[in-house]
Amino acid sequence: MKTTNALSSTFANGIEVVQDVGNNSENIEAFILTIRGKQVLLDRDLAMLYNVETKVLNQAIKRNQERFPERFRFQLTKEEMTELVTNCDRFSLLKHSSVCPFALTEQGVAMLSTVLRSATAVETSIKIMDAFVTMRHFLGDNIQLFRRLETIEYHQLEMKHRQDKTENRIDEIFNRLNKDDIPKQGIFFDGQIYDAYTFVANLIRDAKSSIVLIDNYIDDTVLTLLDKRNSDVTASIYTDRISRDLQLDINRHNAQYPPISIGIYRKAHDRFLIVDSKIYHIGASIKDLGKKIFGFSLMKDLDVMDLLNKIGVDSYSYMNENTNR
Repeated sequence: MKTTNALSSTFANGIEVVQDVGNNSENIEAFILTIRGKQVLLDRDLAMLYNVETKVLNQAIKRNQERFPERFRFQLTKEEMTELVTNCDRFSLLKHSSVCPFALTEQGVAMLSTVLRSATAVETSIKIMDAFVTMRHFLGDNIQLFRRLETIEYHQLEMKHRQDKTENRIDEIFNRLNKDDIPKQGIFFDGQIYDAYTFVANLIRDAKSSIVLIDNYIDDTVLTLLDKRNSDVTASIYTDRISRDLQLDINRHNAQYPPISIGIYRKAHDRFLIVDSKIYHIGASIKDLGKKIFGFSLMKDLDVMDLLNKIGVDSYSYMNENTNR
């Protein structure tokens, strides 16, 4: 994130640039950064303000090392330097530097005036100290604004994270849909509602001509799941009881979407999902997928027509000719 002419920007390593206005030495506040929770000036900026070379300034400090403890002066890490280079135009030259710059706190700048003994140094130090005071007032007056900006940025990052997570999940779903090797048997454990739902939804989407569901526990969620089939694929449900509410749901559904036929069959204990020429034995009702542990298996050696004839599907033609009564 570039920060040219920005009021205030906080970066990943906690570095805050209140303003980035190039090398305008008249505006000392522009050079003050917040690093590690402290207001500081970098050695290169101090050298420019004092009109000396950075090397000369650091040598003067080194000769008086005892006057500059860690809380007065510290060296930036490579990560902090990279953050500055990436986000602040005026630090672009640091990109090619093998030495991380030093940062001086307000106390360090005050001590620096005792090391650089000249009228110019004293005058510059006074201006810098005034700039620190001005900056403290500025930050204090605008603390609520900065907090709001941080909150907005946090929420933006959170939204992006959720969006990325959702896109990854969608990609995963499509990857699964594109796979031809649908599992032939397995177990879904308690709580795997989404995985179980996705598995059955994929079976329904793969249907080419017909779907037959034998399940004694049907509600409107089953109708929604069956609607994932292609529009030219027929769908039939066989259950042991058709309540008035279920019939009303079927009527309303069929008035708007490709029809689902429903018939009565009272001799089934288990659940079966017949997709074209494949028969799946499913240990849970479709409406309760993933709520409890259940298994499923593809019944390879059982002929679809043979099963349908044995259960007398043709004789149980309670279909949607009754939907309008």
